[in-house]
Amino acid sequence: VQLVESGGGLVQAGGSLGLSCAVSGRPPTFYTMGWFRQAPGKEREFVAAMSWSSNSIYYADDVKGRFTISRDIAKKTEYLQMNSLKLDDTAVYYCVVGTITATMTSTDYPYWGQGTQVTVSS
Repeated sequence: VQLVESGGGLVQAGGSLGLSCAVSGRPPTFYTMGWFRQAPGKEREFVAAMSWSSNSIYYADDVKGRFTISRDIAKKTEYLQMNSLKLDDTAVYYCVVGTITATMTSTDYPYWGQGTQVTVSS
């Protein structure tokens, strides 16, 4: 399974940015998709996740109301729309695929992309 993120870049605080993640290879049946991020000098943290059925969607508290996760199953693509970006959102964002129900635990996701840099400037 290969995951390739795109859409990262530089944006001013208060602006918006959209990330995409294309899944190739042979992903698990009914897989869960999500996003994590890692800021410089900080541990990797959960951002958002969505179950296969889309019935379960989770967001980290500090992105609720600003970020939206979505997916196109037919295209095997996942999206993260980020609005009202803050300086603290600066990080490398990773797309993940898991084999169980959506969780906020990084070890539940065996497949990871290489990451895409998001930088929010003042």
